[in-house]
Amino acid sequence: MSSIYPIGVFDSGVGGLSVLRDIRKELSNEDLLYVADSSHAPYGDKESEYIEARSIAISQFLVDQPVKAIVVACNTATGAAVAKLRTRFSVPIIAMEPAVKPAVEKTKTGVVGVLATRRTVSSENFINLLTRFGANADIVVQPCPGLVEQVEAGDLLGEKTRTLLEPFVLPLLERGVDTIVLGCTHYPFLAPLIRAMVGIDVDIIDPGEAIARELRRRLENIGRLSRRDRLGTEQFWTSGSPKSAKKLISQLWETEVEVMRLPE
Repeated sequence: MSSIYPIGVFDSGVGGLSVLRDIRKELSNEDLLYVADSSHAPYGDKESEYIEARSIAISQFLVDQPVKAIVVACNTATGAAVAKLRTRFSVPIIAMEPAVKPAVEKTKTGVVGVLATRRTVSSENFINLLTRFGANADIVVQPCPGLVEQVEAGDLLGEKTRTLLEPFVLPLLERGVDTIVLGCTHYPFLAPLIRAMVGIDVDIIDPGEAIARELRRRLENIGRLSRRDRLGTEQFWTSGSPKSAKKLISQLWETEVEVMRLPE
């Protein structure tokens, strides 16, 4: 494994771009490969076996490039597949999980809200998180069906998205939360809408920065950080329509990109 190899990142769709954004800030000279499994999104309403199979297939594609590490930029895929990925592949695999621990440490009211997909909140990983840290706070878990689809449609500020979001967020305020965990990588793109609903006194926790720091630490520990004195590049793949993905990824990445079709 060479330090000049890129880092692979994947998600069910474009949500993982929020993590890719934080990786780019943390590791400006690394080359990044991103796979959006958009033709199979959202993962949140799929069976665990299906998500595991897709995660293995995409990870195999990335390993074949080759990459020096893989970031599973999807809480749902982490819950369904990360254990299998780590037994199957030898590259470091960094995975997402809802930031329950830092939220519990940060809350002053003792009430923490978690916004996540149905599949994430029913996963063994998430249940273990609640078991480990739930004794120290009242954790209010809110599944959010439909939000991933709104981000995948590029509707980040529209009335439909706002109407969908309100019944998920406003009850958390009624319960007294002062900290909200974004438990899906798609949701940071909705943070401006969420902030407008909750005001300035509620902390919104996006784990992307922590994942980027962990990636740096893991690569540093094995001597695989890039030493090249240049800005890194990004390459994008999708299992869906490259034309549609190009428009959406360019919108979210805030620069014009090219998108390739993921081989079947």
